[in-house]
Amino acid sequence: MTDRVSLRPANMKDAEKLFIWRNDPETRHASHNTDEVVLESHYTWLKASLSNPEKRLLWIAEVDGIAVGSCRADRLGNAWELSWTIAPEARGKGLAHQMLSKLVRYFDEPLLAEVKADNIASIKVAEGSGFVLKRNGNKDGNTLIYSRKPNEKS
Repeated sequence: MTDRVSLRPANMKDAEKLFIWRNDPETRHASHNTDEVVLESHYTWLKASLSNPEKRLLWIAEVDGIAVGSCRADRLGNAWELSWTIAPEARGKGLAHQMLSKLVRYFDEPLLAEVKADNIASIKVAEGSGFVLKRNGNKDGNTLIYSRKPNEKS
């Protein structure tokens, strides 16, 4: 498959589409916080996220100028924890793997991803992008921690 995904920094103009994607039932099921988000809280979160690039980075993934997903990097000590979502209408097309493979090139530090154990699609995306299972994320075993060393090719 041709690498069709490009990444651009998110901005406040993306708020509505990010809000819709975040509240999609499948996205909520795969998220650590499964609660529905209210619009006012979402705007507050997005504004704070965009104003603190030392702690959080957000991108919009596009194909031919059409937004198809988002990815985020959160600073955790000497590493970045990555998370991602694909727009409901863009799922099942291999775009998440393209997005994550492109995203990891931005970093020369260790990367982490915490994935719910029942999220087979995200597990495959993480593993296909060079992440390896490190350990269970919590005592219940319902999340998995993946890691990726700096500068590994995906």
